[in-house]
Amino acid sequence: MIPALATATRIACLRLNSQHITTIENAVELGAQAPRSPGWEQKAAAHAEIFSFLAEAVDDPAVAGVLRMGTGIVRDLAITTGPAADRIIINSRRRLLARLRAGDADAAEHEMERHLSCLHFMWRLAGRPRVRTAIDDRLDRGATVP
Repeated sequence: MIPALATATRIACLRLNSQHITTIENAVELGAQAPRSPGWEQKAAAHAEIFSFLAEAVDDPAVAGVLRMGTGIVRDLAITTGPAADRIIINSRRRLLARLRAGDADAAEHEMERHLSCLHFMWRLAGRPRVRTAIDDRLDRGATVP
């Protein structure tokens, strides 16, 4: 799933306009300024929302579907890893935003792949979540999360 989300980010980068960039900038700052506690789940959801905004930029239902699925996956990863992931997510979002502004699709893809791999590693260190998440449902259906 990580390579698919990274490639979808690359495609979205190629199709972004100034309005999309402004929306993503606002979302990144909103996520950065949201309080960690109480309410980590809301902050994690705000961090994951970037995928929804990228999905709006693409004119391809398959790519948009992959990006929208990323919203739930990243939210679940962030919730499980907890507030320890906050600065990592914020810094990655800001690096991604810089690549999107520059229109550097290759760098945007690399940043997303690097970030998701890091977040997934932290998720694995945190152990299985105490509550059932969308990731559990996908794994039960035979999907893999690298």
